[in-house]
Amino acid sequence: YLANVTPASAGFVVGHAGLYQALAMFAVAYFIIGMTVLSVCAIATNGALDAGGAYYMISRALGPEFGGSIGIMFFLANVCGSALYVLGLVEAVVDSFGIPPGQKSGTGVHVLPQSYWYELLYGTILLALCLVVCLVGASIYAKATFLIFLIVAAVLGTILVSFFATRPLGVPIRMPHHNSSETENGNFTGFSLATLRENLGGGYGVDYTTGQMMSFSSVFAVMFNGCTGIMAGSNMSGDLKRPSYSIPRGTISAVLFTYLVYNLLAFLMCATCSRTLLQKDYGFLRDISIFPPLVTVGIYAATLSAAMSNLIGASRILYALARDDLFGRALALAKKTSASGNPIMAVILSWLVVQLVLFSGKLNTIAGVVTTFFLLVYATVNLACLALEWASAPNFRPTFRYFSWHTCLLGIAGCCVMMFLISPVSASASLGFLLLLLLALHYLSPSSTWGYISQALIFHQVRKYLLMLDVRKDHVKFWRPQMLLMVQNPRSSPRLIDFVNDLKKSGLYVLGHVELQDLDALPSDPLQPQQDSWLGLVDKLNVKAFVSLTLAPSVRHGVRQLLFTSGLGGMRPNTLVLGFYDDAAPQDGLARHPAFTSAREELPLGFPPLRAPAAPKLLSPREYVGIVADALKMLRNVLLARQLESLDKAWELRRAASPPPTIHVWPVNLLRPDSARYADTCSLFLLQMACVLNMARAWRRARLRLFLCVEAGAMPGAQEDKLRQLLKDLRIQAQIQLVPWDAVVRLHWQAQRGTPGTPAEDEDEEEGAAVNFPANATRVSDEYVRAANKLVLEQGPAPAVRFLYLPRPPADTSLYPLYLRQLELLTRGLGPTVLVHGVSAVTSTQL
Repeated sequence: YLANVTPASAGFVVGHAGLYQALAMFAVAYFIIGMTVLSVCAIATNGALDAGGAYYMISRALGPEFGGSIGIMFFLANVCGSALYVLGLVEAVVDSFGIPPGQKSGTGVHVLPQSYWYELLYGTILLALCLVVCLVGASIYAKATFLIFLIVAAVLGTILVSFFATRPLGVPIRMPHHNSSETENGNFTGFSLATLRENLGGGYGVDYTTGQMMSFSSVFAVMFNGCTGIMAGSNMSGDLKRPSYSIPRGTISAVLFTYLVYNLLAFLMCATCSRTLLQKDYGFLRDISIFPPLVTVGIYAATLSAAMSNLIGASRILYALARDDLFGRALALAKKTSASGNPIMAVILSWLVVQLVLFSGKLNTIAGVVTTFFLLVYATVNLACLALEWASAPNFRPTFRYFSWHTCLLGIAGCCVMMFLISPVSASASLGFLLLLLLALHYLSPSSTWGYISQALIFHQVRKYLLMLDVRKDHVKFWRPQMLLMVQNPRSSPRLIDFVNDLKKSGLYVLGHVELQDLDALPSDPLQPQQDSWLGLVDKLNVKAFVSLTLAPSVRHGVRQLLFTSGLGGMRPNTLVLGFYDDAAPQDGLARHPAFTSAREELPLGFPPLRAPAAPKLLSPREYVGIVADALKMLRNVLLARQLESLDKAWELRRAASPPPTIHVWPVNLLRPDSARYADTCSLFLLQMACVLNMARAWRRARLRLFLCVEAGAMPGAQEDKLRQLLKDLRIQAQIQLVPWDAVVRLHWQAQRGTPGTPAEDEDEEEGAAVNFPANATRVSDEYVRAANKLVLEQGPAPAVRFLYLPRPPADTSLYPLYLRQLELLTRGLGPTVLVHGVSAVTSTQL
């Protein structure tokens, strides 16, 4: 970086901006650079650095998306910077040795023809020299830059002496864009108070190399390029023996030294040189020097060093991008290295891109773009350090401690403000380009193992907000379903998993699984290897769910564990979802699921094969009903889903047929015909769940149809009006359909008269079995249940899904199998059906 100091740029700045504004520019530029250097030093001392410099720091902190996009922009910034310095060197060479315009041949040392193509040729030759040095390797580059540093230091010493030793003189200035006869005179006055006063304020003029009027932003853009070498050491991180030691010390000392040099030069120039000389002769230091050839050599050397620094920095960034495989085959060629490890193909590719940029021709044409890119990279370095600091990760403990989140924020703000001050168009275009790269990498790049700061930041914020989520402040207005779906084998239930995902309404969704093993008899936890398979399933099915696995001696104990332990703080499952217990043979739904039909090689996902139809079940009917009873005792709502695997949601909801698909809702307890209420807690919960499903994006075309069971002489009109008013208060759009069920209820009362108090001992076990429900002696016969099933089935056309009322299990556990059998009879042949029992108030009529 020290070898890149170009004293001539200080003359350009003070000539146009004056001393006051020049000092302000230096202060702003070095403030931004200083904040960024602190961030660079912090990241560089937090672990082992590899090749890539700023790209490596950003990618390992912010992830491949940010790293790759900023890496490309930093590569382009270095490429444009290298071209910028080559063009600057060509301009200096032509200024010294070029044939004046209007003359066919030169005299003395003026022997080089001037034209666009000749200057492109000179730039190509100089760039080829940089290429040769970079191809040889980092060691020769380091030796070359150290030699250049000694030359620049000698030149600076000579210049400082010249300000004091040179007598006042007039300097004729040739105007390159006019006839050779037209000249102006600039003056070196020596130390003069009048000259200093003349140069204190701004006096922006036309840049004689481009013919454009200069302004604060355009001058700052050119000046800032002389300060962008702070990443020169970082870009060589892969070639340094101790980068975490060398980068902080070298970068900070270089920044302090160059800041002092620029300020001292600005003051000396303002006090000794006329504004005409400063504005119209960028090579005036050679004219006033006590040894002009040394100044020429120094300017050439510093500019050549800067060009080489940017070229080798660009090659290292390109090599790091290629090695990380973020762009796949597009950068595969850049991975090739020499026997000594020098990325020669990356150097050659970088050289080719710089050569293309050289066609732009003029130095200040690309200065604004380069500055914008560098500022964007610096802002992202500060952002990476800020993210690491805010994430509070225990492993972020850099040995460099002279930074804080305040310095990171100041660095980001300074970079962003200066980007838009310099060129709003370039800044907006750069941000748009960055956004496009981010999106492309997000969708196309492979996942990395570097560690993502986003995950650390999300953890930090989620922990904070979970602590703020106080269950004591819950209100029914903001209730949402938080589902725990128990899955025995995902192969048989992908559509159920998808259906519950639609039913959760932005709430918590947990896939639970119980493994029947004893940890005491095992060498290690068998659930850990399965975790990745389950998470892969979640990704493949594109459901927003967590996974919770447990070991238990029985399924019932495992479900209890998950109900007790799943979730955290205010985010705990309030609803248990189970598949229905019946004798249907399990089917491999994954094999037919759309998510897997195009990638059959990934189908197994580590899950065991399905149970053979003749194999015994892991769960008994009594244990299954016991799980339902346990959940209700723990005040969890319960959903039993039957035949959801036959629900072809894509066909049901996307078909163009009219009328649209329907959702049938039966909010009456069909197994309790003597208690046909529509406004108890369970009925309202059932209605809420059907409404929630209808609110899901995939189900918005569906229509709710609510069935009101009425008997003769029970004033059905009044019941319908009451139910319609309830729906209006709850803001639920549903069609109400009256269903006479006198014949069905008559079967129930006939069974009651036949068995007045207790089940008849001589009753046929298969046909006349009945269930005693808690707190009453009501019993329903199988004949009644079949009639209720037929009543539901007759209400056509067939819906996409039905919601039925799930009664509580009987208090007598010996009746569990009969209870389950009558649920099976009630839902037999109904297609996709959800039995619902709610224990919590979930609807609100309040604003």
